[in-house]
Amino acid sequence: METTAIVKILLIFFGVLASSRLKVPLGIALVGGGLGLEIWAGKGTAALFLDLGHALSRPELWLLVLNITLILEFGYFMAEESNSNAIIQAAQRWGGRHGRVFSLILIPAAIGLVPMPGGALFSAPMVGQAAKEANWTPAWKAAVNYWFRHTLEYWWPLYPVVIVTLSIFTIDVWQFMAAQVPFTLISIVAGYFFLLRRHTRALLITPLGAPNNHAALFQVLMPILLIVFSTLLLPPFFRQLFPPANEATTKLLAMLTGLLAGLFLLNKSRKPGSRRLFSFLFTRKTGNVILTLAGVMLFQALLESSGLLPQAARQLTATHMPLPVIIGFLPFLAGLVTGIAIGFAGTAFPLVVGLMGVTGTGLTPVSTLVLAFTMGYAGMMLSPVHLCFILTRQYFATSYFKIFPYLLPCVLSVAASGIALHLLLKIPGW
Repeated sequence: METTAIVKILLIFFGVLASSRLKVPLGIALVGGGLGLEIWAGKGTAALFLDLGHALSRPELWLLVLNITLILEFGYFMAEESNSNAIIQAAQRWGGRHGRVFSLILIPAAIGLVPMPGGALFSAPMVGQAAKEANWTPAWKAAVNYWFRHTLEYWWPLYPVVIVTLSIFTIDVWQFMAAQVPFTLISIVAGYFFLLRRHTRALLITPLGAPNNHAALFQVLMPILLIVFSTLLLPPFFRQLFPPANEATTKLLAMLTGLLAGLFLLNKSRKPGSRRLFSFLFTRKTGNVILTLAGVMLFQALLESSGLLPQAARQLTATHMPLPVIIGFLPFLAGLVTGIAIGFAGTAFPLVVGLMGVTGTGLTPVSTLVLAFTMGYAGMMLSPVHLCFILTRQYFATSYFKIFPYLLPCVLSVAASGIALHLLLKIPGW
């Protein structure tokens, strides 16, 4: 009996996780898993090496590695107590009595306004500093940082997944926004209820003092603002400068420009005797992050070239499983395996739109969108190969299995809301 594409994908995926548990570096396990997918998909040796060479030759891979290396340096800078305190104290003042709770939500969400690979590294030091007492476990802090970092990606127009989704689904932008914005509110409420609510009193016990040094706050924020504005404003310039470059490459070049400018400012403002820039560059922690990042990117590229996800969709359709189940499962599987939003949108949404056209199902573009997006997002947020998850986990020196119990109820809340809204939008008149 021939093994189905879904079983192949899941077996390879869980094999990667098992290898990681056996102390194989995750980056190496991911590359091995990607090659395993290609072999199991029937690719010959020549085709396998051709696909691997193509994945390694992508400019965005090396730009991403370089950008993450520089982001790590920013992370070390933000982890310095004087720098993180300047931002945390400002957030506390804005939040009043609940300033610490407010800062734990606001800081990761604000960093999420600008899509950047590994952006969770920017907020992780500040979340760690806002809850620096010993009674807050690393797994809880990692969950808080990771969850609130992603509350805007459902609809914020700067995210690539939003652009890709709007290019695949034939719906108006206002319909997309109306359907997706509620999930940001739901995710914030779920995060507060499951992650913060029980700790509200403890977080109020030792509030931080109000900020009194606006110059210090500006000095800390200026390098980050440079990255934000570079990422937003410079892609058109790089598209003109390098016409053959794709959208991902131009965005990474824009971010790289901001990172270099920000690090230049950091170096100029460095106090005598303070840590030198890039003094942690050749540490084991930095090396592990870079190796894992490269593994994630290569795994995603090899999964795409294997062609197993479209094959899985065809096999599911042939089983006569209810279409809403298939429409929810395909993005969930793609999100879980790729660990990236454009991974579930780019691979699963074209298949979902094709299935939506089957007559007699009552599916509409908007009802299909909310089901597919929330299920894809659930898979991505639970994925142990999601880059932000990996970087957050490594920063707080904790494990996937310790973070997972904190995340699961939050993810289930959003997924259940997506299913409920999907059913509501299928009612005639909506």
